Amino acid sequence: MKKFWLSLTVSSLALAGLSGCNLITVLNPKGPQAEIQSDTIIFSMYVMAGILIIVYALFIFMIVKYRAKNQPIDYEPPYIKGNTWLEIIWTAIPIIIVIVLSVVTVKTTFQVESTPAGHEKDEPLVIYAASSNWKWHFSYPELGIETVNYVNIPTDRAVEFKLYSYGPITSFWIPQLAGQKYAMSDMVTTLHLVADEEGDYFGRNANFSGEGFAQMEFICEAMSEEEFNEWADEVQTAAEPLTEEEFDELLDTEYMGIATYSSTHLDFKPAPVWPFHQPDEDGGSNTGTDGHTH
Repeated sequence: MKKFWLSLTVSSLALAGLSGCNLITVLNPKGPQAEIQSDTIIFSMYVMAGILIIVYALFIFMIVKYRAKNQPIDYEPPYIKGNTWLEIIWTAIPIIIVIVLSVVTVKTTFQVESTPAGHEKDEPLVIYAASSNWKWHFSYPELGIETVNYVNIPTDRAVEFKLYSYGPITSFWIPQLAGQKYAMSDMVTTLHLVADEEGDYFGRNANFSGEGFAQMEFICEAMSEEEFNEWADEVQTAAEPLTEEEFDELLDTEYMGIATYSSTHLDFKPAPVWPFHQPDEDGGSNTGTDGHTH
């Protein structure tokens, strides 16, 4: 019984701790995609908590009602072949639970893989995020600027991160804005997000990729559209352009702080998929959200 009450106490404390959204960033979303994932996690927690409560209640009921001291010493339990209805019930319940969780998971997966609701007709801001030697390179092809180890985005605007790697597989993750997604060396993956509130959001590599992966952290600053445009204009005016030689040195550098450039490495060292987010003859984009040419 001591073990039972100990496990029940630990489970209760864990559930209470996970419900404190201010303490766990993944449960404190600041964008629609992150909110979908947070709601899915919380729903799954409630389902599992409900299962635990029912199982513990039945366990207590059984050990109290059918404990040995309630029966005569010479009592012999009757032979029971089985109960068809009970067997159907305890087989059907797990199946129903799995179906419910599967439907919710599939539905929300499609939602987070698509453009955030309400922004389907908006022109997204495309940012190429490349990982290399424990750092992140953020290229803005539409603006002709690039940053290292920090990224700025406007609020209330759809953002498409095009992810790839100049080394081992990494995982791009901003917990309060979106889920994590792999960045690989031979393809481009797309992550959709929108920031609802201004602020600084912590991002990192969530995939163990070698000795320095713990240092692969960055800040994503969400700011108003006006502030973002002012920042972009300032970078285009004041920052130095990024040369191919300097970019090669950046790739070889293992640890560094932040950096800002008035051009991108996409001009001389493109991502695995080409062409980039460039206008076609009718003025639209010829690169889809999946990174492939249309």
